[in-house]
Amino acid sequence: MQFIKAGGPAESNIFNQLDERKRALLSSGVDVINLSIGTPDLEPPAHVMEAVSRAALDPAQYKYALTETRALLDAVQDWYSRRYGVALADDEIMAVSGSQEGIAHVCFAFAGQGDLILAPDPGYPIFSFGPMMAGAEVGLYPLREENGWQLDLADIPDDVADRAKAMIVSYPNNPTTAVADRSFYERLVDFARAYDIIILHDNAYSDLLLNGEQGLSFLSIPGAKEVGIEFNSLSKTYNLTGMRMSFALGDREVIARFRAFRSQIDYGTFYPVQAGAVAALTGPQEVVQSNRAHYIARRDALCGGLRAIGWDVPDAQGTMFVWAKIPAGYDSSVAFVLDLMERTGVIGVPGSAFGRQGEGYVRFALVVPPARMEEAVRRIAASGILDAPSQ
Repeated sequence: MQFIKAGGPAESNIFNQLDERKRALLSSGVDVINLSIGTPDLEPPAHVMEAVSRAALDPAQYKYALTETRALLDAVQDWYSRRYGVALADDEIMAVSGSQEGIAHVCFAFAGQGDLILAPDPGYPIFSFGPMMAGAEVGLYPLREENGWQLDLADIPDDVADRAKAMIVSYPNNPTTAVADRSFYERLVDFARAYDIIILHDNAYSDLLLNGEQGLSFLSIPGAKEVGIEFNSLSKTYNLTGMRMSFALGDREVIARFRAFRSQIDYGTFYPVQAGAVAALTGPQEVVQSNRAHYIARRDALCGGLRAIGWDVPDAQGTMFVWAKIPAGYDSSVAFVLDLMERTGVIGVPGSAFGRQGEGYVRFALVVPPARMEEAVRRIAASGILDAPSQ
């Protein structure tokens, strides 16, 4: 395992670096196919936009929203009961301004200087940066391809587990696209109970399983609500990324402490956003299945197309991403991504942006239609980049 202390050097966000290069390409007339940032290009449901619009025209909706409305609590409780078979009490639910904001701040509620928080490598950057902001030390546990990118609890030494205050886990996983089954979560709950560890589970992609399975909730495992919380988001499921509406759910003590902390920095979620969330959760759900079908078609066009031209890219199992080994001849994921941009106009994210274990891989986001994916494949084939890097 690798350990990172608070106050250590933080590199500039790789997405900002890629955006600078993208703008340079665009200014020179290149037709860019941007597969770097996971922002859905699919439209939000009309009834959600209408609900937000109606609420936004009511002057009474512009006051501080210090807590969740009764309608929102009811909608979340119905959603988790209907979708995951999980019963939630009012004090087991808290709205946050997107899962990234929630994960960035949650460790302030129970951790600080000298505490150890475990996070995945590779993993989404906020999983380690959030605990570091709270002053905690971060222990990066490895995810490996030979294990299907699943956490092997045996990789965490007993002395490390004894020290750990909390552990961040995320399936379906960004960036690796791996999914976890019920038996994994059962072992995780047992592990957390044995070592008195708080589990922080990021479940943003549970409705974007692309392998024919049904995503589940960590909270559906017996005992899970006594050892941790789960973050779930409307961003990718309902194409509402800009609304910044997610939820922290589960252990009522963690939720209470988190709510107390956030009350010092936040005045609640804008009422029209809450109204939109209620409409999304209680209204027609066809968008969920439609989104999944769109991402499967895009995945098939990209992964199948790349395999057909000689790049052995596995099908994504979940999320809206693809995770692939960089081609032979490259020993740096950054070098490959920059070369790919210059030679094809196709933009991915170097695996090293997600941690040491991500070196040697690249992540693509499924954010353009199949026809554009096919165009990306044609450009990659024509560039010769799979044969040898440029000199």
